[in-house]
Amino acid sequence: MMQISSDSVGNKHSLINVMHRFIAAANNMDETIMVPSLLRDMPLDEQQANNNNEPPCSNKQRDMYEHYLLLKSIKNDMEWGLLKREVSSGASFLEMAVKQEEQQAVKGDIHVDDNADLQHQFHYHLRGLFGVLSKLTMQADHLTNRYKREIGGGNFMR
Repeated sequence: MMQISSDSVGNKHSLINVMHRFIAAANNMDETIMVPSLLRDMPLDEQQANNNNEPPCSNKQRDMYEHYLLLKSIKNDMEWGLLKREVSSGASFLEMAVKQEEQQAVKGDIHVDDNADLQHQFHYHLRGLFGVLSKLTMQADHLTNRYKREIGGGNFMR
C-alpha cells in the first residue's frame, strides 16, 4: 500500500487534504440527512424556493434530493474508484472519459505533441480538480446546513 508522508497531509493546499475535506463534508452530509426522501421537491436554490414563478434550470439538478445523490455518487467514485457500473446503471462520467482516452490511444489519435507537455496537462487538470473539489465541498456543507434549517435542526450548524 502507498504511504502518504505526513508533510503532504499537513499541507492544507495538498490534493490529498482537499480530497479529505470533500469526503468529510460528504460523510457529514450523509450522517446528518437521516431521511433523504424529505429532500424531494425542495428547490436547490433558496431564492427559487421563495419565487415559485421562476422555472427551474433544466441543466442542473432539479431538487435537493438529486443533488444529494450526485454528491454521494461522486464521493463513492473517489473512495472506491471506477466501479463496473455497466451491468447495473450505466457508466459514470469518469468511466466514459477514461474509455474515450483509451479508445483514442488504441486508434492512434494521440499526437506526439500531446504527450510532450505532460507537466502542463497535469497542472491544468490539477487546478481543475482543486476547483471542483472545493465547490463540491461547499455544496455538501450548504446542503447539510439547508437540510438542518428546513427540518428544524439549524442550531447545530457546522
